[in-house]
Amino acid sequence: MNAPVSAIEQLLLELPDLDWITDESRVTRLSSDFSWFSPVLVRQLKDKRADVVVRPRTEEEIRAVVGACARRGVPITIRGSGTGNYGQTTPLAGGVVLDMTGYNSCLWVRPGVARAQAGIRLGELEKQTRPTGQEMRCVPSTYRSATLGGLFGGGFGGVGSINYGPLGAPGNVIGIRAMSIEAEPQVVELRGAEAMRMHHLWGTNGLVLELEIALAPAHPWLETLVTFDDFERALHFADKLAHAPGIVKRGVSFFAAPISDHLAQLAAHLPKGCHTVLSLVAESSEPALLQLVEAHGGSVGYRKTAAEVQKSNRTLMEFTWNHTTLHALKIDPTLTYLQSGFVPGRHVEQVIEMEKLLGANGEVMMHLEFIRNVAGLMTCSGLQLVRFSTEERLQEIMRIHREHNVHINNPHVNIVEDGKAGGPLPPEVIAVKKRFDPMGLLNPGKLRDWPVKGAGGA
Repeated sequence: MNAPVSAIEQLLLELPDLDWITDESRVTRLSSDFSWFSPVLVRQLKDKRADVVVRPRTEEEIRAVVGACARRGVPITIRGSGTGNYGQTTPLAGGVVLDMTGYNSCLWVRPGVARAQAGIRLGELEKQTRPTGQEMRCVPSTYRSATLGGLFGGGFGGVGSINYGPLGAPGNVIGIRAMSIEAEPQVVELRGAEAMRMHHLWGTNGLVLELEIALAPAHPWLETLVTFDDFERALHFADKLAHAPGIVKRGVSFFAAPISDHLAQLAAHLPKGCHTVLSLVAESSEPALLQLVEAHGGSVGYRKTAAEVQKSNRTLMEFTWNHTTLHALKIDPTLTYLQSGFVPGRHVEQVIEMEKLLGANGEVMMHLEFIRNVAGLMTCSGLQLVRFSTEERLQEIMRIHREHNVHINNPHVNIVEDGKAGGPLPPEVIAVKKRFDPMGLLNPGKLRDWPVKGAGGA
């Protein structure tokens, strides 16, 4: 008697012309992201992987995969380049990883806005916008490999957020084109606030095909590292630079000692034990920048013009946001990190307070990215480095932050509601989930109120 054909085998038989990946090692690699930044997630996700990966290149191929999976109850986990940090692309129930990187065209660029397919890499999208004198408003440090859909599904802010706020701020994403997960998939255009009901939900409530995003004027950016021997002077300089209305800027980052000692590729420019402020300002703003440096007693240890950056193909952007964590982990793999938010207007005071509480012994190292919040107020987001000891101590460190009114977006959880969402999802987001994923097949297990189902509905 012939053995029964599994749901996964049926998919491969039904759609033989698609780019299926079945090699076990490649499937394992494509079932993971940078969740290894967290020792907690390493433990939780170590045995989780997809059954198969598929890399469609057209909307018709995507539709065929989605319809075939829906008819068989096979879970789908949507993936970009896997540069996220929460295990978003790690299936908890097997099934199919839908790798969107082959669906990657820039559709058009117009004054102030561009539209592209979800799988396009952000660096490639900016290559299309820069000839028009425009750039993305917000790009993560992983812009060379991260995809537009991945940024929307799992990203928060990035370089440029000092001007335009996080990606979720109104006006940054204008619209999306999304596909429902059904036997007969439906494609719908969502605009404005309705589109944002799929943002930062790890691909759990709809498959985004295209995004229309707002652009910013491009400038030739001067990249600098300014060093200090005093924590508070460095912090006040970073805050004054972030607030300076006449200085055109794209990013301001603050690294308390000993973080700079973990940035090996920049060691020649960073005295041991220094506090460092990294900045990207328009070249025309350099005189004003230098005035601030002098007023705060800093020293410029690194300076590269836009032309020099382009020639070297090395940018300080790749030392900001969670790239800082990546560089530090290469030096000390026992480190992990936090994600925190400070109260606008009190952020400097709070940072100093937390440094005194947790930074004195080097257990928590202060890394800040200056950003406008959704209300337009300047503040900073923390991506503090933590010397990991136990999960219990990590929870205690997060509790101490919360007790001092510092918001924590827990990066050591694999449930949407426990992380950035910070609680139950609002009714309008749940309504989108029911509309676009009525069978609960998208990334099952990542939303608390939807049960995990294995391939075939088991």
